[in-house]
Amino acid sequence: MGLKNSFTPTGVRAGLISLMLLGGCAGAAGPGGINDPYEASNRKVHEFNRGVDRALVGPASEGYGGVVPQPVQRVVGNLANTLDLPGDIANNLLQFRLGHAAENTLRLATNLTFGVGGLFDFSSALGVRGKPTDFGETLHVWGVGEGVYMELPLAGPSTTRDTVGMVVDIALNPVRLALPEKEATAATAMKLFSRLGDRNRFSETVESILYDSADSYAQARLLYLQNRRFQLGQGTGSGDDDDFIDPYEDPYAE
Repeated sequence: MGLKNSFTPTGVRAGLISLMLLGGCAGAAGPGGINDPYEASNRKVHEFNRGVDRALVGPASEGYGGVVPQPVQRVVGNLANTLDLPGDIANNLLQFRLGHAAENTLRLATNLTFGVGGLFDFSSALGVRGKPTDFGETLHVWGVGEGVYMELPLAGPSTTRDTVGMVVDIALNPVRLALPEKEATAATAMKLFSRLGDRNRFSETVESILYDSADSYAQARLLYLQNRRFQLGQGTGSGDDDDFIDPYEDPYAE
């Protein structure tokens, strides 16, 4: 009940204003720079996140990968991806990227019908891969700067802009708003299990960053910023590469 109240329009608006002011007070980094004025507190959060991963997320993902058969894991991942599509479409429209919105709409319709409600990724078999996005990217398209680097409890590496985007994506998620409470909770659980599957699948990479690096905080920060800027077309590539898996990429949000 308290969580729902925190996502009222007034609560969301107040949170966004606070986060924007926080980012605006610290200046902006250059295209390849790092703006981390809160490094000391960020490092404490990073150590907390490492502890949670070592004690809870890592073992849970290993258990999930060991117990749940691969075909079932694929179905869970397909459903989670399908649940993301309405939010992707909404952000595509806010970005005025109508072609991307059309592609994601086609992907959603195809997977809901021929993919048996999203159990199977039929659209990818047809070559319709979709264009994943989020409100952080929408803010980027609108001209909002990156802001300062932040490490969030449980959610991990972020920036002021992406933190605001995450709050909006959770609060205004079309699936969460459209489904009854029990179904919305089930959708959240499905996405959590999908993230556990990702954590297990990329465990070697994640553990290399978190536990084998001389400075795991600096390594995670660098990889996050480079990857995110590349996704937004600020790197040397096109922004369509999703090979890098962020070890903290919002596993607990809708």
